[in-house]
Amino acid sequence: MRKKLVAGNWKMYGSLPRNAALLAPIRAAAEGLACDVVVCAPFPYLGQVQSLLTGSKVAWGAQTLSEYAEGAYTGEVSAVMLGEFGCSYVLVGHSERRSLFGESDATVAAKFAAAQAAGIRPVLCLGETLAEREAGQTLAVVGRQLAAVVERVGISAMRAALLAYEPVWAIGTGVTASPAQAQEVHAAIRARLAERDAAVADEMRILYGGSVKPAGAKELFAQADIDGGLVGGAALVADDFLAICQAAG
Repeated sequence: MRKKLVAGNWKMYGSLPRNAALLAPIRAAAEGLACDVVVCAPFPYLGQVQSLLTGSKVAWGAQTLSEYAEGAYTGEVSAVMLGEFGCSYVLVGHSERRSLFGESDATVAAKFAAAQAAGIRPVLCLGETLAEREAGQTLAVVGRQLAAVVERVGISAMRAALLAYEPVWAIGTGVTASPAQAQEVHAAIRARLAERDAAVADEMRILYGGSVKPAGAKELFAQADIDGGLVGGAALVADDFLAICQAAG
């Protein structure tokens, strides 16, 4: 059995007092949760998150990283820097990074490799736009995004990673893929992995990341190939985030 994991992506939200108020109940409740719990905070707050969560059952991570180890890259943050703040996870290839900041499949693969080289577990985000879904290209797009990383790092490296399927058309729109729609893509992703290594495919935790809400979380997480959630807006409300974690079992 793959243990469920729920990760909160705060995106570009937060403040020192709001973060403290959010994390206090999450830390307290995590002791009684059956799933793994992760929060991915903006860079400036990683020190605060580290201070508030050290010694708890809640892990933390960042929302992106540089593909470079160091150098004259003004404004960038390396994997080694993230490690100094106790990050265990980092999101790689989130749809907003791909669409708003022009990250290509090759760039995402390089960032994935950089995270692993520093001992940080990448959460590789995969997903299609509404136009791609309507054109019947969902599995081709997701397969291409996955293949770019596997070809860079090798299939065995995927053992130290997570995947997150995030249909772009369901992020921030209030629309969520139905459990059947999500399961179909999750199963297809697992099948793509199985073509290269059946054991890796069986072990891989694949999260659903399209506007996860408390009301629909239990049915989503009941699907055979959905192993938890990558949560956006609901991760900023402690009661909602914890309800999603509880739905994960």
